[in-house]
Amino acid sequence: MRYAMVIDTKKCVGCSDCVVACQTENNVPIGYCRDWITERVEGTYPKVELELRSERCNHCENAPCVRCCPTGASHIIDGGIVLVTPNECIGCGACIESCPYDARFQHPDGYVDKCTFCHHRLEKGQLPACVSVCPTKCMYFGDLDNPNSEVSQLLKARKHKTLAPEAGTKPHVYYLI
Repeated sequence: MRYAMVIDTKKCVGCSDCVVACQTENNVPIGYCRDWITERVEGTYPKVELELRSERCNHCENAPCVRCCPTGASHIIDGGIVLVTPNECIGCGACIESCPYDARFQHPDGYVDKCTFCHHRLEKGQLPACVSVCPTKCMYFGDLDNPNSEVSQLLKARKHKTLAPEAGTKPHVYYLI
């Protein structure tokens, strides 16, 4: 199994419900975020394109944060989810610097924190909090190795992209465009 998230940039309205759901579900300290909304504007009037998207850790197959972690606190578990074990993290910040997605932050308690795809919810058969609350249903989550999963079907049917493909990280967050 390889978990992946697919986000439809044509449906996202930038409401930040995903951000609030993540902060609430994961007790993220005020002033910090595990996910965020990005707005990209291209062109000039009258031909202007706006893209809104929810961003987070990309749970990369070739994760530089895992390779550079001196303690093994950053690691990949079954399903391809990249996690940080807080009590093993020394807070050196090497993983923060190595991430091409700027998806990690120094938690006030001294360890590095990031999106976990709500691993604790997945273990109970639930979707990540961000996916479950999205009012436009622009976020999808599932198994890339299952050709019949919704994420696999969407990636077959729609044009899509990943962020920073030149980094060679093989991210598992895809954006329908």
